[in-house]
Amino acid sequence: MTHEIQAPPRQIGFWTCLALVIGNTIGTGIFLIPAALAPYGWNALYGWAITIGGALCLAYVFAALARLMPDAGGPFDYISSAFGPMAGFFVVWSYWISQWVTNAAIGIGLVSYMSPFAPGFFARPSVGPLIAIGIIVLMTSIAIRGVRASGAIQIITTILKLLPLVAVIVALAFVLGGDNSAMATAANVAPAPIGWPAIAGAIALALWPMQGFESGTVPAGRVIDPARTIARATMIGTVIVGLVYILVTLAVFLLLPSNVAAKSSAPLADLISLVWGTGAGKLVAAFALISAIGALNGWVFLQAEVQLLLAERGVYPRIFARVNKAGMPVYAHLLGCALSVALIAMNLSSGMIQIYTFIILLATVATLVLYLAGALTMLALIRRGKAKGAAVTAAALAGAIYALWTFYGAGAEATLWGAALLATGIPVYFLMRSRAGSSPPGVAIPVAPPGSSA
Repeated sequence: MTHEIQAPPRQIGFWTCLALVIGNTIGTGIFLIPAALAPYGWNALYGWAITIGGALCLAYVFAALARLMPDAGGPFDYISSAFGPMAGFFVVWSYWISQWVTNAAIGIGLVSYMSPFAPGFFARPSVGPLIAIGIIVLMTSIAIRGVRASGAIQIITTILKLLPLVAVIVALAFVLGGDNSAMATAANVAPAPIGWPAIAGAIALALWPMQGFESGTVPAGRVIDPARTIARATMIGTVIVGLVYILVTLAVFLLLPSNVAAKSSAPLADLISLVWGTGAGKLVAAFALISAIGALNGWVFLQAEVQLLLAERGVYPRIFARVNKAGMPVYAHLLGCALSVALIAMNLSSGMIQIYTFIILLATVATLVLYLAGALTMLALIRRGKAKGAAVTAAALAGAIYALWTFYGAGAEATLWGAALLATGIPVYFLMRSRAGSSPPGVAIPVAPPGSSA
């Protein structure tokens, strides 16, 4: 049984919001990306520094937007305040696509961590994708139960997923401070010459595991004291993730020879096995599963929140504003789940790696649309005198440049995919516009005076 509501209940506090930011950013990427970065040598750390710097600038912009518009429902309201509801719709439409696409990617990545525990079973054709589909359906059923159920899982899995990453950092400190300090040596780092092309390649690879820092802004309508909570969770979460990523990559580079790391399907587990034995390495692989489950839980929750807000603003079918007794948009969850499942099912004949690579490309480009739009929104508000401050101006400029450069770095194929994803929203938007008489107009969200913003 469902009914319509004008605004969801505010049930998300600071810790759940922080868990969304950290939990959605730390998914499967960091457990695999050190292997992909190994051939780049020290260029990888420069790439990480630029990627994390760009993410911090964009995180600061989204945090400032949350302070400026504490009554906003999320990114749609932010962008609409500067460029109108049409721009808000298409940007958030692209972002919503990236979310259910990301769910498919995480499901596939999650199954890849299961395979070492039962290699014979997972070697069978279609077994992996079918299990990924089952996991997505399971997490959707949990999300439908309510914010408290999803929030509890998010907090628990975020704490657990940090443990293996901290263990890798501790392993490096243990080696450096012990009798085996010779194990950690710069000789293990690939001898790649420092150069901009290599750094640019590392930046492109590092972008995927950094996506998700904006997660705290998406369910803004459910957040308690959003102006303070979202801003704090977004900045603190992004800083924590950035520091952990750099230290984990450094540990892999110093402890694993580059030729070994580059060929590893589980570089963090291999590192821990080297320091503390194979049993500990398998434990890290198990925690990688928990990390993927936590990320999937968070993204499943958020993809329905986007549809809920669009429906409430009258630019999306009203059926997606219907919620159950727990306040969850059931039809929005069912649609997102169906699309994620369909994406995996359409690629059942492909290999797991081919599916994962294709899906990552889709999700990355679609998310970049939101990042660029967020930075441009802040610059527009500053120009109109609705926001001010040297720090936020610099962050918005740097964030916009970073997003534009990343679009360029993604290549023509990725850009075309982004345009195609945006185009899928055209019939939906104009159909809703033609039925405007039966749907409420977009809600105007007031912008707080500049003096009250960050």
